[in-house]
Amino acid sequence: MTIADVLSRPAAASETGAREGSGEDALLAFARAVRESGYRFTTVTPATHARVNARPENTVARSLRDVLGWSRPFREGLIPRELTALMEQAGVLDRADGPDGPLLKARVRLSSLDDELFLHAAYPPLAADSVFFGPDTMRFAEAVLAHLEERARKGQSAPRRVVDIGCGSGATGILVAKRLPEAEVVLVDINPAALRAARINARLAGVPNVHPVHSDMLQGVEGAFDLIVSNPPFMVDAGGRAYRNGGGPLGAGLSLKVVEAAAERLAPGGSLVLFTGSAIVDGHDGFKAEAEAICAGAGLDVAYREFDPDEYGEELDDPGYAAAERIALVILTATRPADAR
Repeated sequence: MTIADVLSRPAAASETGAREGSGEDALLAFARAVRESGYRFTTVTPATHARVNARPENTVARSLRDVLGWSRPFREGLIPRELTALMEQAGVLDRADGPDGPLLKARVRLSSLDDELFLHAAYPPLAADSVFFGPDTMRFAEAVLAHLEERARKGQSAPRRVVDIGCGSGATGILVAKRLPEAEVVLVDINPAALRAARINARLAGVPNVHPVHSDMLQGVEGAFDLIVSNPPFMVDAGGRAYRNGGGPLGAGLSLKVVEAAAERLAPGGSLVLFTGSAIVDGHDGFKAEAEAICAGAGLDVAYREFDPDEYGEELDDPGYAAAERIALVILTATRPADAR
């Protein structure tokens, strides 16, 4: 089936109404058309993206993957005009003059994960409110889904109320919702652009049990949760980009706030699965020490492991990491005993 075939279909009644003609509907129709064309793309790190795009043959897009995966400028006519029209209607298409004529560029990317496509920001994600998606998104989702499988193996009841703190594109929460259709899955983020992407991605995946909510940590939602998941920003970032800047000592500020929020809002038997990074100084993991102290004070059982001992080595050139010897990707799982009151 071609993109043109998909775009020529009449809209389903459930997609009409208050949102008809909105930018979100145009973006959703665009994403559906791309998905049904058979498009797939695995998003790489920004460093890899920069290297691949710097090759002379990659200056201008030659395919839909180049346009929506590699974020390369393209010439009018490379993709169906109906698709270009939807991008313009959604406000995600830029036009500029190139050396050989006008060029267009998409402001969004589409990436594959778990047989779904997810909208997120185009490369390079330089804006303060960029919606990030990359290899850590995939690692985070894998860690959370592995936790659900472990709960099932142990005969524990499935979570009924789940929240993803700092949801970004919403990918992990959406994959949880696919596996737990009876659960309420809340996606919270302080970034309106992230919530818009998460809302569209949830509709694209067809998961009605997902509820995006604007919230700073858990301040905008009430009650306890059976599962809290989070992959918060954890880098030192002078630019202050929301998806990247962790704040606090060595970027650990937001990760520690997630642990504190979970310590207050986990239901008995509930767990936090936190995928984050920790800057190691003289062999000492300061984030681990502080996080475990918070959990101990709240009576939570903790498991902690390094998922990858050495990532983002290029970041060590930043003056903010002058004392760090490596940046480790870590997974912290904190559980409130089922008999806790």
